[in-house]
Amino acid sequence: MTSQPPSEDQLAPPRIGTLARKTGETDITVTFNLDGKGDYDVDTGNGFLDHMVNQLARHGLFDITLHAKGDVHTGWHHLVEDVGILLGRSFREALGDARGIRRMGHSFVPLDEALAMVVVDCSGRAYASVETGLDNTMVETLSGDLIGHLLESFAIEAQINLHAKVMAGVSPHHKAEALFKALARALRDAVEPDPRGGQEVPSTKGTITE
Repeated sequence: MTSQPPSEDQLAPPRIGTLARKTGETDITVTFNLDGKGDYDVDTGNGFLDHMVNQLARHGLFDITLHAKGDVHTGWHHLVEDVGILLGRSFREALGDARGIRRMGHSFVPLDEALAMVVVDCSGRAYASVETGLDNTMVETLSGDLIGHLLESFAIEAQINLHAKVMAGVSPHHKAEALFKALARALRDAVEPDPRGGQEVPSTKGTITE
């Protein structure tokens, strides 16, 4: 007997978070689709920041639309921080109650001489330990300390446990790019359905949202 493909009403609803936020410092809209194909439409006004978010989308197989404007005449801090906040919140919204996911993921990613490690737990508990090796360094058009700040802001608002570390490298560009690719792959593993877990919440508490 041949199995039939699932009907539309049997398919899981798409996991998508869409948010907009306007303050006196920034104006940002973002859509984060956890079940995408790696498509992206990103415009923050900073080419390197766009490049990093694009890596997150492509290697995580997330679809990300992000448009951001801000008071960049004062520097990039406000815009980068708020991009991290909105990306994190939209990720959290897309994840919902996290039923049936693997919950944890890790990845080691090389880029030439650079090597980055990222471990994540979509636990509902926000924590970030980030070692980029990029402090007091310019990474193309962005100061290196903002790379770490972006990751921290994302983790806190996404309510995930994030450990990220650049383990080796010389080129600041390679270090940052390896880090975002590793984040993408770790998140991809963590949010994918666990075929053995069914639709259970992956926690003995029965929830990771409260």
